[in-house]
Amino acid sequence: MLRADILSLYLRLVTSEFTDGVLGQQKVRQNNRLYNPLVVMGLMIYQRLHGNVSMEKAVANVVHGLPPGFWPRPCKRRREGPVSSNDGSYSTARQQLPLEVVERTADWVFEQLLAQTGGATPVFGRRAWLVDGTSLRTPHCPEMNRQFPPPSNQHGKSHWPVVKMLVAHDLETGLAMHPVWGAMSGPQAVSEQALFERLLGEGMPAGAVLVGDINFGVFSVAYAADQRQHPVVLRMQEHRAKALLGEPLRDGIDREIEWRPSPYERRSHPDLPADASVRGRLVVTRVCPDNGAEAFLLALFTPLPTAEASREDLLQLYGKRWNIELDLRTLKSTLQLEQLTCASPDMLAKEIYAAMITYNLVRAVMYAAAAQSGLAPRRYSFARVRDIVAHFVPFIAAAQTPEESQALLDKMMYCVGQKKLRNRKGRGPYPRAVWGRPRTFPSRKA
Repeated sequence: MLRADILSLYLRLVTSEFTDGVLGQQKVRQNNRLYNPLVVMGLMIYQRLHGNVSMEKAVANVVHGLPPGFWPRPCKRRREGPVSSNDGSYSTARQQLPLEVVERTADWVFEQLLAQTGGATPVFGRRAWLVDGTSLRTPHCPEMNRQFPPPSNQHGKSHWPVVKMLVAHDLETGLAMHPVWGAMSGPQAVSEQALFERLLGEGMPAGAVLVGDINFGVFSVAYAADQRQHPVVLRMQEHRAKALLGEPLRDGIDREIEWRPSPYERRSHPDLPADASVRGRLVVTRVCPDNGAEAFLLALFTPLPTAEASREDLLQLYGKRWNIELDLRTLKSTLQLEQLTCASPDMLAKEIYAAMITYNLVRAVMYAAAAQSGLAPRRYSFARVRDIVAHFVPFIAAAQTPEESQALLDKMMYCVGQKKLRNRKGRGPYPRAVWGRPRTFPSRKA
């Protein structure tokens, strides 16, 4: 059973021995200091937990006192007197913290939480991972402009450098693994399909089923997953599915096929072997969207045999793909990743990893609440649970005794247990539309 408050969970998973070991592997020596790696990452998590609040507000946590576990060996500044409330030392410590420490910590937290939570889908008997991409904006500064050139369209060049990021989230628990990212435009631009191949090499759990939308329904994605023995459920474009079948699509098709790359795909991926192919099934079903839109033919490719995944199982699994859209909204809106404020690629990576640690810790709280209530973890509202956790963190940190801490934890879990998603029965989903942003001032002229 997970101990569900953020602070104790963080300190139990991430110890000073762990961070010292990573620093030793990187041959980095750090003196005993107030802003040690545990404290710096803890404050970065605090900032994300509260919607990317200022560093000054995060430093106030040091002034008013974090739990002693953050300083296994208290430094001179902590022992001898009050700590300055200025954020300059914290800002410097963020810059000096090795990227490898934050990256390894994010991976370690994910791996430990994954091992302590269930998540196998009832039908497939294994974990299913939802994969999708998104974009993040960064400040307009020379270094970020070189690394992530601003995109352009028929209206001209954008002001903001844009990062393309690919994430994979567990279907049942919502836990997120190591994301990958690259430039959206410019000479170093990467596609979501190329990022998918990188994601497979970043610690994807063995045997996991990967679910992707129509953008991933291409041969290179299916082949890369097949080479690493990851079953996929991919939606395909109509013309591509029709070419594989050699006939028009119709409702009820469930046929075994051998997928070989087209001449265009071979030109795009010249490293494909001459005998490259993927064996699987092409399933076509007529579906009616929940929003009342016109029915259409949904084509899904999967290497899973009929005995392991029936047509109904595949439709039910793919129907849950929308959860990844909600998870991306959580990362970008609730944890404020959509517009980053860091001015270097290293700090961008640290901010992303800190956000993923925060996200997974909140998901662990939701999992603990679900274990008590018997509901699915995704039945709880991430934003509302985050608000409860953010409210209780300072009080749990200031607790003087284990009994007081446990009492606060029990009260927090009681509140979390009430933050279920509201029942919207009888109300259809909101239509997907892009709303124009108001423009108060005229565009700046060159």
